[in-house]
Amino acid sequence: MPSGVDPVALRAAREGAGLTQHQLARLIGVAGGERISRWERGTSEPRPDVLVRVAKALELPAVELLDLVGDVPDLRALRFAAGLSAAEVATRIHVATVTYQRWEAGRWERLPTNEDHLRGLARALRVRASVVRAALEHSQALAAEPQSPEA
Repeated sequence: MPSGVDPVALRAAREGAGLTQHQLARLIGVAGGERISRWERGTSEPRPDVLVRVAKALELPAVELLDLVGDVPDLRALRFAAGLSAAEVATRIHVATVTYQRWEAGRWERLPTNEDHLRGLARALRVRASVVRAALEHSQALAAEPQSPEA
């Protein structure tokens, strides 16, 4: 399972900043506190660009609002922290969105061999190429893990 927004961290950060759900919603330009409530309950999550606005309003790095799976951020976590959609990343590195989504989901045979893609991903995600390579490998490892049946 890839990384995603951590509802508990989001609520703790908002409360730590002394904001109500409605106040945070107004600060980031979304309608009403109900949306913040859904994010804090984990029934939905903000788009990456909105997550970055939330993090700025709460004065912390966006990655602190993510529930990372393991010690290494996966590609999705890096994308969310950069505030980009999958389509935006794909456009910036000149690959099809479906290709980028495969990389993010860990469904690829080998690492992208084109160094331009790795460097482009690093630029788009604002990290080093070695971080992108580790994230790609982590995404593939997550995809290979057997999924446990829901209880």
